[in-house]
Amino acid sequence: MQIIADSGSTKTLWYLLDENHQPSSHCETSGINPYFQQSSEIVKTLENEFVLSCQNLKGLYYYGSGVSNEQKRNELYEALGNYFGSVPIHIESDLLGAARSLCGTEKGIASILGTGANSCFYDGEMIAENISSLGYALGDEGSGAHLGKVLIGKIFRKQFPHYLIKLFFDAYPVSLGDVLNNVYREPYPNRYLAGFTRFLSNHIQDTHIQKMVKDAFELFLINNIYPYSHAKQLPLHFTGSIAWHFKDQLRQVIIEQGFMVGNITQDPMEGLLLYHQRSFDKQ
Repeated sequence: MQIIADSGSTKTLWYLLDENHQPSSHCETSGINPYFQQSSEIVKTLENEFVLSCQNLKGLYYYGSGVSNEQKRNELYEALGNYFGSVPIHIESDLLGAARSLCGTEKGIASILGTGANSCFYDGEMIAENISSLGYALGDEGSGAHLGKVLIGKIFRKQFPHYLIKLFFDAYPVSLGDVLNNVYREPYPNRYLAGFTRFLSNHIQDTHIQKMVKDAFELFLINNIYPYSHAKQLPLHFTGSIAWHFKDQLRQVIIEQGFMVGNITQDPMEGLLLYHQRSFDKQ
């Protein structure tokens, strides 16, 4: 029995593979990120939300956000070890998980557009280049947190037409004080900001919303894709909730900027399962 896990800032998907390397069951828990959670909090999340039976577990392959820092990776090892015991635990970044899911063993540019954003040049085996996205406070252009931040700015600065502002407050009866408190004083401000993207999805046919979303994706390409020397020669692959729900606008921007459109998926799990099934079969 093996577990394949893919974790972002908002949710974590856990799939259990049987002795024939076929998915037998799965569950979803809250997102895990050692930058925002201590080891004890991660263990508590698993104790409250993880429901899979782990008898005869032989390995855990975990892909998640916040593990590029060695200290944070070790904290996550500690938390997962405390919960799952002495089984072999393999921890890799969510970005490598996205690349393996989207590209398999082929070269490509793989990106995540979910609550956060990231990108890499994948050489068919590992990440060969990575342009830092700088996180939700300094970058993450095109992500849910970024889109939420831009939307909030346009609403409270009255940069959208009156009818859109009214529609927003009909959907979210919040004050500026509410927003500032959630962003600056409450945990997980990136999740909070990304939550407003549902408004964008519900009104994506509006030209003002479309322009805002496309501008954010263009900014992502400028800051996170153009610097790769291989970018024009390889397909651009994307995974994540934002890439999926706004895939039409994303494809338009990719083509307008002269790039090749690759795979666009809602989450990496299907591709990750296939990647690991092939890997296990070779062992």
